Amino acid sequence: MTESENPAGPGRVAALAREVEEFVASGGWDQQPQLFALVPTADILREQPELADQLDPDSEFTPVAQDALPEGDLAEALGRIAWPDAVHGCALAQEIIVLPPDAESELPGLVGTDTEGDVSAEDLERLRQAAADHPRRTEARIVAAVLREGSASCVMRLRGGVPGDDTDDTDGTDAVDEVVESADLAPNLIAALRATLQP
Repeated sequence: MTESENPAGPGRVAALAREVEEFVASGGWDQQPQLFALVPTADILREQPELADQLDPDSEFTPVAQDALPEGDLAEALGRIAWPDAVHGCALAQEIIVLPPDAESELPGLVGTDTEGDVSAEDLERLRQAAADHPRRTEARIVAAVLREGSASCVMRLRGGVPGDDTDDTDGTDAVDEVVESADLAPNLIAALRATLQP
């Protein structure tokens, strides 16, 4: 992956989030979560000069894809990660289900929970399945990127067309995805990624 520009300030992490999302999007939908280390491009080229024709030397950071995350709870997997000092940030791409705010009341209520956040694995799985089966659901991919200096950004791609279909138009043309950018799209995911960068 390459980055066509090197924006200063918070814009650089937004550009990295977009770059990761575009890279993952090139592989289509129905992918597992993917984790990326954000490494200074100069460090990569110093260690692996043979990559000079594949990387943009003007890009401050290059996303480096990591091994597949273990199956199961994503929060637990991230909680076991501690990046070395050579990694200046990280990004994660994850497919999710988005529901309209008024549709959340149609999901089954939680049982056996006394406090907010005290949710059993069975209840969480039941909610995920109910959301996945909801007729008003929208499939989406969220990418969150963070840097050690504190900046963060998110990009969300909303899948065009009917979930499970490849086209949205009767003439067979590809459905158009909507892309939204905001640092506030996934605060919990950003917090989890920041925790992996703590000393």
